Amino acid sequence: MTTAHPAPDPAPAPASPADGPLRTLFCIGVTPDFFAADDATRATVAAAIGPAFDRLGERFGVRVLGTLDDDQLMVGAATAAPWTSYILADVPDLATASRVCGIVRDTPVGDGRLFRYLRIEARVGRPLFFGTV
Repeated sequence: MTTAHPAPDPAPAPASPADGPLRTLFCIGVTPDFFAADDATRATVAAAIGPAFDRLGERFGVRVLGTLDDDQLMVGAATAAPWTSYILADVPDLATASRVCGIVRDTPVGDGRLFRYLRIEARVGRPLFFGTV
């Protein structure tokens, strides 16, 4: 005779805007064009990145939880994971996450835009229930 096992608990419902902000990981990679550029152009790009991502809270209502720059152990273009740098943030909604990604699309650099030299992707989820402080 077999013993019946209780049914597993249903998966938690997806987070809704009423549940609070969206936990978002912005993944940023440097493109091959950055490394193909001359020193002056790379300096211009580097000078544009800081102001482009400055004051995310004030500009977008984003709460930055942490950042990580992997430039000491990651060398060269990052066209997919692992990325060069990351911003972990609580973001009010998907439209805001899209606007933050739009920074790369909209920021002028020389005669082009920042997206020639950087790539950005947002991963949206919810806080993890383990690994807390």
